Amino acid sequence: MTTRFTDELMEQGLTHKILTLVSQIDVNNEFEKLQRERGLGSEKHRKEVSDLIKECRQSLAESLFSWTCQSPLSKDDTLLLIGHLERVTVEASGSLDSVNLALVMALLYCFDISFIEQGAEDREDIIHQLPLLTERQYISSIHSRLQDSQPWKLPGLQATVRLAWALALRGISQLSDVPALAEFTEADEAMAELAIADNIFLFLTESVVGSENFYQEEFYIRRIHNLITDFLALMPMKVKQLRNRADEDARMIHMSLHMGNDLPISLRRDLEHLMLLIAELYKKNPFNLELALEYWCPSEPLQTSTIMGSYLGVAHQRPPQRQVVLSKFVRQMGDLLPPTIYIPYLKMLQGLASGPQCAHYCFSLLKVNGSSHAENIQGAGGSPVSWEHFFHSLMLYHEHLRKDLPSADSVQYRHLPLRGITQKEQDGLIAFLQLTTTIITWSENARLALCEHPQWTPVVVILGLLQCSIPPILKAELLKTLTAFGKSPEIAASLWQSLEYTQILQTVRIPSQRQAIGIEVELNEIESRCEEYPLTRAFCQLISTLVESSFPSNLGAGLRPPGFDPYLQFLRDSVFLRFRTRAYRRAAEKWEVAEVVLEVFYKLLRDYEPQMEDFVDQFVELRGEEIIAYKPPGFSLMYHLLNESPMLELSLSLLEEGVKQLDTYAPFPGKKHLERAVQHCLALLNLTLQKENLFMDLLRESQLALIVTPLEQLLQGINPRTKKADNVVNIARYLYHGNSNPELAFESAKILCCISCNSNIQIKLVGDFTHDQSVSQKLMAGFVECLDSEDAEEFISPEEELEPDKKLARIRHETRIHILNLLITSLERNPPNLALYLLGFELKKPVSTTNLQDPGVLGCPRTCLHAILNILEKGTEGRTGPMAVKESPQLAELCYQVIYQLCACSDTSGPTMRYLRTSQDFLFSQLQHLPFSNRECEISMLNQMSWLMKTASIELRVTSLNRQRSHTQRLLHLLLDDMPVKPYSDGEGGIEDENRSVSGFLHFDTATKVRRKILSILDSIDFSQEIPEPLQLDFFDRAQIEQVIANCEHKNLRGQTVCNVKLLHRVLVAEVNALQGMAAIGQRPLLMEEISTILQYVVGRNKLLQCLHAKRHALESWRQLVEIILTACPQDLIQAEDRQLIIRDLLQDVHDKILDDDAAQELMPVVAGAVFTLTAHLSQSVRTEQKQPQPPPLAAAGPGESQFLMLDSSFTSPPMTECMNVGFASIGDSSLHIILKKLLDFILKTGGGFQRVRTHLYGSLLYYLQMAQRPDEPDTLEAAKKTMWERLTAPEDAFSKLQRENIAIIESYGAALMEVVCRDACDGHEIGRMLALALLDRIVSVDKQQQWLLYLSNSGYLKVLVDSLVEDDLTLQSLLSPQPPLLKALYTYESKMAFLTRVAKIQQGALELLKSGVIVRLAQCQVYDMRPEIDHQGLFGIREPPVFIPAPVDRYRQILLPALQLCQVILTSSMAQHLQAAGQVLQFLISHSDTIQAILRCQDVSAGSLQELALLTGIISKAALPGVLSELDVDVTEGSLMELQGHIGRFQRQCLGLLSRFGGSDRLRQFKFQDGVDGDRMNKRDEIELAMQQICANVMEYCQSLMLQSSPTFQHAVCLFTPSLSETINREGRQDTQAPVVPYWRLPGLGIIVYLLKQSANDFFTYYDSHRQNVNKLQNVEQLPPDEIKELCQSVMPAGVDKISTSQKYILGRRRLVKLINNRAKLLSLCSYIIETCLFIFWRHLEYYLLRCTPTDSQDSLLASTATFKSRRLQDAFTSETNLDFRSGLTRVSQHDIEQLQIEAINVFGESLQKKLLDIEGLYSKVRSRYCFIQALVRRIRGLLRLSRA
Repeated sequence: MTTRFTDELMEQGLTHKILTLVSQIDVNNEFEKLQRERGLGSEKHRKEVSDLIKECRQSLAESLFSWTCQSPLSKDDTLLLIGHLERVTVEASGSLDSVNLALVMALLYCFDISFIEQGAEDREDIIHQLPLLTERQYISSIHSRLQDSQPWKLPGLQATVRLAWALALRGISQLSDVPALAEFTEADEAMAELAIADNIFLFLTESVVGSENFYQEEFYIRRIHNLITDFLALMPMKVKQLRNRADEDARMIHMSLHMGNDLPISLRRDLEHLMLLIAELYKKNPFNLELALEYWCPSEPLQTSTIMGSYLGVAHQRPPQRQVVLSKFVRQMGDLLPPTIYIPYLKMLQGLASGPQCAHYCFSLLKVNGSSHAENIQGAGGSPVSWEHFFHSLMLYHEHLRKDLPSADSVQYRHLPLRGITQKEQDGLIAFLQLTTTIITWSENARLALCEHPQWTPVVVILGLLQCSIPPILKAELLKTLTAFGKSPEIAASLWQSLEYTQILQTVRIPSQRQAIGIEVELNEIESRCEEYPLTRAFCQLISTLVESSFPSNLGAGLRPPGFDPYLQFLRDSVFLRFRTRAYRRAAEKWEVAEVVLEVFYKLLRDYEPQMEDFVDQFVELRGEEIIAYKPPGFSLMYHLLNESPMLELSLSLLEEGVKQLDTYAPFPGKKHLERAVQHCLALLNLTLQKENLFMDLLRESQLALIVTPLEQLLQGINPRTKKADNVVNIARYLYHGNSNPELAFESAKILCCISCNSNIQIKLVGDFTHDQSVSQKLMAGFVECLDSEDAEEFISPEEELEPDKKLARIRHETRIHILNLLITSLERNPPNLALYLLGFELKKPVSTTNLQDPGVLGCPRTCLHAILNILEKGTEGRTGPMAVKESPQLAELCYQVIYQLCACSDTSGPTMRYLRTSQDFLFSQLQHLPFSNRECEISMLNQMSWLMKTASIELRVTSLNRQRSHTQRLLHLLLDDMPVKPYSDGEGGIEDENRSVSGFLHFDTATKVRRKILSILDSIDFSQEIPEPLQLDFFDRAQIEQVIANCEHKNLRGQTVCNVKLLHRVLVAEVNALQGMAAIGQRPLLMEEISTILQYVVGRNKLLQCLHAKRHALESWRQLVEIILTACPQDLIQAEDRQLIIRDLLQDVHDKILDDDAAQELMPVVAGAVFTLTAHLSQSVRTEQKQPQPPPLAAAGPGESQFLMLDSSFTSPPMTECMNVGFASIGDSSLHIILKKLLDFILKTGGGFQRVRTHLYGSLLYYLQMAQRPDEPDTLEAAKKTMWERLTAPEDAFSKLQRENIAIIESYGAALMEVVCRDACDGHEIGRMLALALLDRIVSVDKQQQWLLYLSNSGYLKVLVDSLVEDDLTLQSLLSPQPPLLKALYTYESKMAFLTRVAKIQQGALELLKSGVIVRLAQCQVYDMRPEIDHQGLFGIREPPVFIPAPVDRYRQILLPALQLCQVILTSSMAQHLQAAGQVLQFLISHSDTIQAILRCQDVSAGSLQELALLTGIISKAALPGVLSELDVDVTEGSLMELQGHIGRFQRQCLGLLSRFGGSDRLRQFKFQDGVDGDRMNKRDEIELAMQQICANVMEYCQSLMLQSSPTFQHAVCLFTPSLSETINREGRQDTQAPVVPYWRLPGLGIIVYLLKQSANDFFTYYDSHRQNVNKLQNVEQLPPDEIKELCQSVMPAGVDKISTSQKYILGRRRLVKLINNRAKLLSLCSYIIETCLFIFWRHLEYYLLRCTPTDSQDSLLASTATFKSRRLQDAFTSETNLDFRSGLTRVSQHDIEQLQIEAINVFGESLQKKLLDIEGLYSKVRSRYCFIQALVRRIRGLLRLSRA
C-alpha cells in the first residue's frame, strides 16, 4: 500500500516539486516576510524559525535521498537533478551545505550498482528494475549530458558525478548477463580522465567529506567509500598512471631544487589528493563501521573471523579479489616512496589505522616493513615507513639535539636554531607521530609492544626530546603521543615518575639555577608571544589521561614534599586563572584551553572522597628535616571551591559568559569547547555540593585551621561584574538551552535541586528569579521546556555504551527527574518557595488566592504545572492509559507526587483542585485507567497508583465537604460500580457526555458484571514478595559482612533505609587491598568475584526493601481511599444495600490476599487497619439498616395491638417482618459468617508476634459482634403486658439467631483462639490489652455455654487478672497526683474492671471471682483511701473550661466507681454464696471506712459525687446488715466484734442521715447549683435526678432490710424513726435552707418518710407525663418542629449541629428521645419502689407506735430506759447491740407524742394522697405485675388511723 502511494506521488512529478521548493525556500526571504508582518520575536525565536526553515529544506532533500537509496530515479527526474546540481555552489568554508550534500548523494546512489556484486537472492529482479542496466535511452541521455563540455558552477562536483558515472559504466561492462552497451562502456576511461583533470579528489576531501553533515549519515560514508574503492579496484591502470605521474613529478622537483630552478608549472598532485581523501574519509568512525578493513588483507593465517577482512560484514574464507587489490594498493604505494608523497602516505595510513582491528594491521605492516627481509629490497636502513626507521631517526635527533643543550650561561640564546630540525623534517616527524598516536590509541597490544621494545624505548626518547630545544608544535605532538601511551595504567605509573624526573614541569627548584625551566617558561614566554598554545593544551591532555589511568600518591618523594600539588598549582594558577587574560590568534583556542584544564579539575574532584587522614598534616622527612606533605588534589580543589577564591570567581564568571554567548544563538569559534568548559564548571560545582557536607563535618572534627563556607551560600554572593546576586540565576538560565545543550541543562538542574533543600535560600532564590520580568519569563520557559522534552526512560545498565542519541535522551530524562525533585523538595518548604513560582502560584498575595488558568488565558504563562499535566495526560483518551506510566515510570511517579503535594498542602490545595476539576477533569480521566499494569517497574507503578489514590481521597473529601455532589458521585461510580459504565441520568449534560465516551470504549454487554475498580486496584498489588537467596560465602565471614552491610545503610530520598552500594564496594575493595602476602595476590580474582556476589545480593535486598515500601505505600493509599469513600462521602450517594455488598467484597478480597501463604508479613499492619475500618462501617451500615422503620404488615396489627406495633416497629421489626427478611442484613448471614471466619483466621495467622496487628483485628471483631447486639430500645412500659408464656414461646429473632451462630463459629476455633485472646488480655501493649479485654467481655456476655468462662478460670487467666489489681495499685496511686503521668494505666484498669464486672454478672462467674478473692484484693488496694479534696471554688464559682485530662477528683472517681460497681454486681448475682459475698464486701467497706465515711458525709452535689453515693448506699444496703457479722470468717473476739458493730452502726446512722438531705425539701436546693452548667446541662441534670432517686431508694431499701432482719416477729419491731411528723409540716411551711433539722446522731422522725412519699408521688406524675410525651414524639420524629429537633440534637452533640443533614438530625433526635424515655422509665420504677417502701415503713412504725409502744410519761426516764433496754436485750441480744444508737431516740416517746402522731398522721395521710397512690398503682404497678401492694398498705394504714387508742 505504501509503495503504491509513493509510486503515484513520484509519477505526479514529486522530484520536480522537491527541487523547485529547495531552490525557492530561502531563509533570508522568509525572514524578510516575517519581519514585515512582525512575526519574529527574541533571538531564540529567530533561531527556532530559521532552524525550522532549514529543516524543511533539509527534509525535502533527504526524502529524495531516501528514495534514491532504495530505487533510482527515472531518466527525466535524474536529468532534473543533474540540472539542479549544475547550479550549486559551496559555502564560505568551501564545503557543500547539508541540503546540496543530500542531493549529490541522491544522484550518486542513482549510479550505484555495487549491490549487484553482493549476490543477493533477488538479484535478477533488481537488475530488471534498474534503468541503468535495462534502458538504453536512459544511459544515452545521461551520458551525453555528462559529456557536455559546458562547465558547472562547481567543476569538482561535475568531476564527482562524472567519476561515479564512469565507475558505473565500468561496473556494467563487467557484468556478463547485461545487453551490449559497448559504445557507452568504452567511454569510461575518458570520463574518468575528465574527472581527475577537474581535481575530483581534492573536491571530495574539502567539499564533501569536509561538510559538517557528512559523518552524521552512515549511507553517505558508505557511498563515498564505495566510490573510492571502486576506483581503486575497477581502474587499476588509472591508479598506476597516477603513481607514475607522481614519481615523475618528484624527480622533476628534485632536479629543480638541485639546479636551483623554479618549480615546473605542470605539476599534478592527484595521487597526493587521493591519499589525503582516504586519510580524511576513514579518520572518523562514528558508526563503528570500520570500513577501512577492506584495505587490509591479512598476511598471516587467521585464527578468528573477527580480525578477518570482512566485506560488508560477510566473512569469507578467502579474502575477495577487491580486498586483495586494495591491500596491494596500500603496500605498493609505500614501496620506493618519493618524498613528495611521504607525508600524504603517512596520513593515509593514519586514516586507515582508525579502529581496533585496522590499527593492529597497520602496526604489523610497519613492523614487517622494518624487518630484515625488507631491507634487501629497500637497501640499507629499511623502508622509511617502518617503526625501525622512525624510532631510529628519533634517537638520532635526540642524540644530535642533546649535544646542543645550552649551558646555564647561554640560556638567553636558547632558541637560535643551532643544528635544529628543518621544516620538512618537522612535518614528517609530526605525521609519523600522529600515525603512531592513532595506532596506539586504538590498539593496546601495539601500545605495550612499542613501549616494551628494548631498542626503540619510545617513551624515553620522547621525554628526552621534550627537554631539547625544538618548536612548541612538535613538542605538543610528542606530548600527544605520550598521552596515547598513558592510556595503559601499567605505562602511566612509570610515566609519572619519568615526568617528575625529567622536570617537564619544574617541581623542584635547584638553588644554583637562576631561571626556571620547563613548560611554565614555554607558556609564559614563547606561547604567549606567539598567541598559540598547542603545548599547554597537550600537557593538560597528558595530565588528564594520566590522572584517569593511574594516580600516584607519593609523586616526587625524596626530592620534594610528595604529592600532586605542583601540577595542580600550575594548572590552576598559570593555565586556568590566566586563560582569559591571554591573547589568542585563533579565537576558538581560548575555549579549548579552558575545556582541557577544567576537565583535569573535574576528574580530580570526581575521584576524590574526603577521608579523615586528609585533615591531618602528614609529615615526611626530606634531607634530614621534617616537612609537611601536600594534601590530595581533591582536597585542595574543595578548599578553593568552598571559599571566595579566584578559582570559584572565574568559574562563575565563565558560567555567566557562557550563558551570554549561548543567548545570542549565533555560531562563534570554539562554541563546542565553550559548552564543554561550561559543562565541566557546572559539574565541579555539583561535585562540590555533593561532597561538601562530609568535607565540612571532617574539617570540624579535625584540628586544621581552615575556614570554609558552604557553596550554596557562596553562590548567593554578589557578582562583581553585575553587582547583583545573580550566580544562581545564571546557572538556572542554562535550562533555557535544554534543547540545544541537554548536558548543561542536566548539570544546572542537578545544582538547583541540591541547593533547594535549604528554606532560607529558597526565599532568596524566589526573589532573584522574579526580580527581573524578562529573566523570570526566560527561567520559567527554561524549566517548562526541559519538562516538555519527550524522551522515554531507557532501562540500560550503566556498563553498556550508549549511542549518542540514546545518551542525550537519557540526560534529558534525568534533567526532568531533577526538576521534579526540585519541585517536591521546594513544596515541603514554607512559602514563598521556588515550586510555587514554577507552578504558577501567586507570590505577592496569599497563595490560596491564586486562580490557575490554561496557558495563554488571562496572560497566564505555560508553567511547570501545565507541563506535568501534559506528561500525565498523553494517552488518557485512548484505552491504553497514560503513556508516561509505561514509557517513563519514574517520571510519572514524581509527576503524580507533585500533584498530590499540591492538593495536600492547605495553601495550594484550593486553587489546584479547582483547576484540575474544572479545566482538566484530571482525576476522572486518570482514575478510569487504574490499575496500571507494568510488571517491569513494579515499584514505580505502585507509587504512581499510591499518589493518584491519595489525591483522589482528597478530592472526594473536599467535594463532599463543599457539597459538590455530582463530582463526588461521578468518582464514586467510577470506583465502585460493578456494572459497566453507563451514562448516569444526573441531570447534568456534561457528565452524561463524559460517561458516554467511557462506555463507548468499554463496549460491555450491559447485563454482565465487571470487577469493581477499587477491587481491581487491590488485585494489582501483589502481596507475595520474592526474597533474595541468603549469601553463600567462601572467603568473607558472613556475620561480619552482615554487620558491614548494616553500617552502610542510610535513608534515601523517600525515607526508606537502603544500603549504599558504592560505599559498601569501597569498603570491601579496601579490605581486599589491605591483604598482604602471595596467597592473597593469587586469590584476588576470586575475592573480587565474591565481592560482586555480595554487591548483587545487596542490590537485590535494596530492591526488596523498596518494593515492600512501595507495596505498603500503595496499600496505605488504597486504604485511605476506601476509608474516605466510607466515612467522608455523603451516605446517601451509595445505597445501603450496595454499601454492604461493597464492604463485603472488600473484606473478603483483602482477607483472601493476606491469608495467602505467600503474603508478606510486612503488609499485615496496613491490612489489619483496613479490616478494622471496613468492619466498623459494615457494623454501622447493618445496624442503621436494622433501625430503619419498616411499616408492619396490616394483618399482624389487630385492633388492640396496632399502637404497640407501630411504636415498637420503629426500632425492631415485629416477628412477621423478621421472617420476610431473608437474612440478618442485606448481605445475608452466610456472608457475615464468612467474614467472621476470615477475621478469626487472620487473628490466628498473626501467631505470637504482631500484637499491634491483632489490636486492629480485636477492634474489628468487636464491631462485628456489635451487629448482633440489640439496639437501644425505648422502655415504653408496654412490653410488660405480655405474659411470661408469650415471651417464652416467641420465635427467635434475627439478633439472637446471629448471636447464636457467631458464638458457635467462635467456639469451633477452640482453645487456640482462647489462648491468643486471653494472653493478649493479660500482657502486652496497653491498647491491645484493653481491646482483648473488651472482646472477652463481649464473648463472655453472649456465651451461653460458658465455655470461655470455664477456660478463663481453669487456665488461671482469671486469677492472673484478679491478682494484677494489686500490681495496678501503685500505678493508680501515681495517677492521683495533680499532674499525672500518662493515663494509660487508668484506661487498662477500667477495661479490666469492666470485664470482671461482666464476669460477675453471671452467677458462675461471681462464684469464680469470689474464689479468686477479687474483693479481698480490692480491700488490699490503697488507692481507694487516697480520696482528693473537692475543690469547692471550682464547683460553685467560675467553671474551668473542660480539658482532656480530668481533674484529680474525677480521676479518683474513675478508679473508685468500677470497684463499687463490681461489689454491687457480685452482691446481686451471688445467690448461693450471698452471705459470704456480703461478708467480703463488708470487709472491703471497713478496710476503706475513712473514705466511705467521707463520701457519706460529703455535701457536694455534682453528678459524680451523687453517683458515688448512689453506688455506695446500694452496697451498704446489701452488706452492712446485722446478719452478715455472723458469717464473717475471721476470728471474732469480743473487742473486734465491738469494733465491727461500731462500723456498721456508723454506716447505718449516716445512711439515715442521707434521707434528710435527699428525701426532704433540701433536694430542691441541690438543683439550684446545677442550672449554671451549660453544654450538656440536660444530660447532667438527668444524671443527678436519677442518682438522687437511686440514693433515696437505696436508703429506703436499707431501712426495710434493717427492720425485717432485726425483728423476726411483729411484737418486737425495731423502730428507726421517731413518732414525730412535725418536721414534715415544718418543712412544707418554711423556706429556710439551713442545715438539716435533725443532726445525724439523732433519729429522724417519720415526717421525712411521709414527705418523701408525697414528693415521690408528685414526681411520679411529672415523670409519667414526660415519658408519655417523649414516646409520642418518638413515634412522630419527622413531624417535630425544627427548633425542637435542634434542641434534642444539641444534648447529644453540643457543637456543629447546623452542619449535619436532616436525616442525621432525626437519627440523633431519636437517640436522645430513647435516652430520655429510658431515663424516665427508670425514674418511674424508682419512684414506685420508694413509694412502696415508704408506705411499708410508715405502716410498720404506725403499727408499733399506735398499738404496741408503752409511753414513758410518769416514770424517771433514765430508769425506764434501762428497764426497756434490759428486757429487749433478753429478747434479741444480738440485734439490739447493733442498734445501740437508737435507744436515745426511742426512749423518749411520751403519751403526748403518740397522740400528736395520730392527729398529724390523719391530716397528712389524707384523701388526696391516698387517691394519688392508688392512681399510681393503677397506672404503673399493675403493669409491673405487683398487684394491689400499695392498695393493701393504704387500706391498713387507713385502718390503723381509724382505730381509737384504747
